[in-house]
Amino acid sequence: MPGNPLSSVSAILPPTPSGSSAAPEATSAADPWMRELATLLGELETICQTRRRLPPVLSAMRDNQLVQVRLGIASSLFKALQFKHPATAGHSLRVALTTSAWALQAGLSDNLRDVIEVAALLHDIGIVSLPDHILLKPGLLAPDEMAVVIRARKASAEILGPSCASPEMLEIVENVSAWYDGTRAGFSLRGEAIPLGARMISIAEAFDAMTTEHVYRPARSHERAIAELFECGGTQFDPHLVSQFADFLSGDVSMIQHEAAARWLRALDPELVNSYWHWNTVPSPSVPQGNHKIHELFEHKLLENMHDAVVFIDAAGRITLWNRGAERLTGIAGTSVRGHLWNPDLLHLADEKGNFIGDNDCPVHTALSSGVQSLRRLTIKNRVKRPMAVNAHAIPVAAEGGEMTGAILLFHDASSETSLEQRCQSLYEKATRDPLTQVANRAEFDRVQETFVTAHKQQNAPCSLLICDMDRFKQVNDTFGHQAGDDAIKTLAGLLKNACRPGDLVARYGGEEFVMLCADCDNATAARRAEHIRKALFHTPQQRMNARPVSASFGVTEMQPGDTPETMLRRADRALLIAKAQGRNCVVQLGSGSGKDSSSASFRIPPRRSDKPHEVLQKTLITAVPVKMAVEKLRGFVADHQAEVVSIHGNHVVLEITDQLSYRMRRVSDRAMTFTIDLKFEEERTHPEVTRCRGSAGLVRTRIHVQISLQKIRNRRREEVLHRAEQVLISFRSYLMATEEEENDREESAFVRVGRILIPWLIRRK
Repeated sequence: MPGNPLSSVSAILPPTPSGSSAAPEATSAADPWMRELATLLGELETICQTRRRLPPVLSAMRDNQLVQVRLGIASSLFKALQFKHPATAGHSLRVALTTSAWALQAGLSDNLRDVIEVAALLHDIGIVSLPDHILLKPGLLAPDEMAVVIRARKASAEILGPSCASPEMLEIVENVSAWYDGTRAGFSLRGEAIPLGARMISIAEAFDAMTTEHVYRPARSHERAIAELFECGGTQFDPHLVSQFADFLSGDVSMIQHEAAARWLRALDPELVNSYWHWNTVPSPSVPQGNHKIHELFEHKLLENMHDAVVFIDAAGRITLWNRGAERLTGIAGTSVRGHLWNPDLLHLADEKGNFIGDNDCPVHTALSSGVQSLRRLTIKNRVKRPMAVNAHAIPVAAEGGEMTGAILLFHDASSETSLEQRCQSLYEKATRDPLTQVANRAEFDRVQETFVTAHKQQNAPCSLLICDMDRFKQVNDTFGHQAGDDAIKTLAGLLKNACRPGDLVARYGGEEFVMLCADCDNATAARRAEHIRKALFHTPQQRMNARPVSASFGVTEMQPGDTPETMLRRADRALLIAKAQGRNCVVQLGSGSGKDSSSASFRIPPRRSDKPHEVLQKTLITAVPVKMAVEKLRGFVADHQAEVVSIHGNHVVLEITDQLSYRMRRVSDRAMTFTIDLKFEEERTHPEVTRCRGSAGLVRTRIHVQISLQKIRNRRREEVLHRAEQVLISFRSYLMATEEEENDREESAFVRVGRILIPWLIRRK
């Protein structure tokens, strides 16, 4: 329910109409005790923070009489609440009168109604424990202050417990603040399990709080207060009782309270009233006296039950405390070591490298001399001389004046952490290494290759990929057995590892196939290394094969402009297939290498809008090879990039290529782009004068007109599309070893014979 959590504590009703405070005839006005009580009540009609008069519920005398006849010998408790906070006392009396009339109309039994009335009067008695800065705060309470109020209200049952003879009343008082849906922390009951009296009092006090003027907000109307009760029905309040309470309030609330008060004064039996109270003989749990003893008890329990070792050393270096954790960790009893001087030899302290620690490097002596704490991984030995890894934390202890009074040494068993680190390393090796050859496995190669290629591109350094496969390996297994095959695989893996240089990686790619990443290595160097490995393998006799050797085929390639890890691997694999086709036991190298011009800057298109919305790049390239060789290079490009040949018409070729760029796709928005590559080949022969050689018929070269378009341009950033199209063009130019045509390079074609070369290639591809 909205409002200050103290709304049920600081509620004040407007003054009652004149003529309503006549004293009943049954009470003698000459009673000196009653006159004194009335005088005291009159003196309490001031609120500290507002300095305004606090009106009584009915009248000063009548309020006092009501409390006396309802509480009997327990009136002193209510009087204490009046002294502490008169507004809360008045609120409690109003709630009690309202709840009494409601219970009478609802037809509750006399005994239950009596219990509810007393509980309503004293349900806020715990407010006497609230500090004044919270109780008298004129504004809304902070969350921490609200928590204090809730604890104070829950303390009401504890205050009443020693003298209350009615368990039902204590249960009501304890659960007045409970919410109907059980969501309020600190209360275990919910719904119908909450006592009926507690549910009724919570509704009545909320209504009284909302309809009473407060410093922090004006009083709400009855209609608004009833509406808020209905809004909180089912969560804070019992919805059925809220509806019942709304029907009950159809009359005048002041008149209802007067009728309940008259009934109290006429019908209550003093003996019955006092029967709710007697001395509770149940002993209270003993509590250690004094904060000092409590702190000592907590500290003792903490130290004795810690799993870690705790050692106290005084300024003279003597051991004053050796807890059970230290006994368990070292096997040394505390009684045998207390009072002795601390020495690192006591536990054979050593660093992680196994070097024994002397006095100068001892963490305790360092803490005592420098006043600086330290945390180190050390090794200790217990009584059975078994080494144990520990985290040693030395803490200096200084007095207020800065004088060193000692040090605390904590030992935490780190053997499990060390073992975990070792297990993690072992698991990592198992996850990344091939168990037979102890080289990297395929998963590790896939992970490293991407980083490997990216790093060399950024540094503009060459790198190569070597892939090899043992020749006729199935025959080896079928003839000499799988153990002989395993030995041959181990031999090849060993030769590859021996050929490694810093930065290289050897991995078993699958079965008898291996790959090797060669860092800072060009194509020619990688081919020479592959040839050396091939010869060494062919000249190594295999014992399980009757000293016969095995052979392997090798494919080698170098990273070239526009490459991705995938295209580089496919090109090396294509070289391996060529080696197999050429008779095995040989090395085949493919790829033009990094070259000198690997920059994409020369392919930037001018900053103008293209007439064709899907067109990205258009270039004319010149390659110094005849069209037949250019077509062979094109076949390699198509195979390695997994391009699709859309059509071939004469000298006109159309390809589709999906550019994944996996090593650059770092954002969720990065998606594959499908480009259409339109190629037009022209073979031409230059004039003899160009060669400056008499008798020469001229040089044959191939001109290639390249147009790259994006199939779907929608929702694409032009800069990204252009960059990725340039990478495709760079890769295409690398495969065909082409250069960009200059303005004065244009020569008339001597003859064009591309169609009859491309068409058979298309038929062969299909």
